[in-house]
Amino acid sequence: MEQRTARAADQPSGAARPGCGPARPHDGPAVPVPDAADARRAIPRTDHLLRDPRLSPAVDRLGVGVVKAAVREAQQRARDGGIPPEQVLQTALALLPGTASGLRPVLNATGVLLHTNLGRAPLSAAARQAVQEAAGPTDVELDLATGVRARRGRSALAALRDRVPAAGAAHVVNNGAAALVLAATALAAGKEIVVSRGEMVEIGDGFRLPDLLVTTGARLREVGTTNRTTAADYAAVLGPDTGFVLKVHPSNFRITGFTCSAETAELTGLGVPVVVDIGSGLLAPHPALPEEPDADTQLRAGAALVTASGDKLLGGPQCGLLLGDQDLVRALARHPLARALRVDKLTLAALEATLTGPPTPTALALTADPVRLRARAGQLAETLAADGLDVRAVDSRATVGGGGAPGVTLPSAALSLPGPYAAALRTGRVPVVGRLEAGRCLLDLRAVPERDDARLAEAVREAGPAGKGRA
Repeated sequence: MEQRTARAADQPSGAARPGCGPARPHDGPAVPVPDAADARRAIPRTDHLLRDPRLSPAVDRLGVGVVKAAVREAQQRARDGGIPPEQVLQTALALLPGTASGLRPVLNATGVLLHTNLGRAPLSAAARQAVQEAAGPTDVELDLATGVRARRGRSALAALRDRVPAAGAAHVVNNGAAALVLAATALAAGKEIVVSRGEMVEIGDGFRLPDLLVTTGARLREVGTTNRTTAADYAAVLGPDTGFVLKVHPSNFRITGFTCSAETAELTGLGVPVVVDIGSGLLAPHPALPEEPDADTQLRAGAALVTASGDKLLGGPQCGLLLGDQDLVRALARHPLARALRVDKLTLAALEATLTGPPTPTALALTADPVRLRARAGQLAETLAADGLDVRAVDSRATVGGGGAPGVTLPSAALSLPGPYAAALRTGRVPVVGRLEAGRCLLDLRAVPERDDARLAEAVREAGPAGKGRA
């Protein structure tokens, strides 16, 4: 900089200067101009930042690779002129994730209690604590009293049987589809599974139940029609090649009008096992969902086996539940495929804590008081409007989601914001996922715990005009 300035000053007063035209007689000495390259040289070096005491705890917690990525992102912002060099460290600290995982926790304000894209059921505090405790060595397959091998997950299975008194035994696999695959493989490989045409469902993301079942080596025997299937339709096709009769709860759609569906009790006297896939994981009747099938009722009606998901209405971790006849369930648990489908100790710990612990977030959301939801929405809207934001409290309708209780809506309340907030909230420091309705972004409160109201309000502020440009 000093050399360039000196050369410019040494030029004759009338000499032409590149890009400037002839010098004028009254031009004084050249004034140094800030150089972007010099500013970039002031950006702290990566190794210096990683040794900074304010970043070193993050290296221990997250790993050097994660911290280095945040540092480099902050340095690049400085190179691009977005921040001054002296703010690189502060920006790197702000960019650090909460954990070493790429998964980011979000606030579910969609109004869908069990949102598949958001991981379905959120775990209870008891389940989260159980997972943390089980992360180290545990007695998952060891009897500490005798020092010999014990049944895997025995306390979780006992808790599951306690919640479903009609079940003679229980087994757990890694998801609901796996539970049905294990049953089909063990009971009907090379045989027929008799199923109603109206229950040949697609379970999501393009996966179809018929395609899943035929991979087990079973053949599907469809009976009845899309809208009407009677017990006589099943009875007419049963024979030596029948592995079992399958009843599937059409959990993500409804057929109304001129319909007929055989009940489980009508099929249990036909001489073959009846397997019922209830889907949503409701273990016992629930007053808010009178039409949703539950495991205990189906077993009492005579089902030999019930399969379900654990991460839906049960409110637990992703897993598949098999409940039913003791000899049948034990045979399934000893099938070679069961080893490939087994769950880990973290899932067993979360499942048991879900079954024995306090009400889950799903249960609390399902029974939330609409009056209290409206009061929360009104208070939040009033607070945010005082900050100059375009927000108002509105009535809303929530749904169960996750393939449960199709057609059922739950009265709720929401914050209504301008449409552009939807994207800004999703990409904010605390991601909030709402829904767009009539051009407005709605933040439904039924699935948002009340303790998170302050976080929700701050996320809205940061997404609004006053929050633009925050780190």
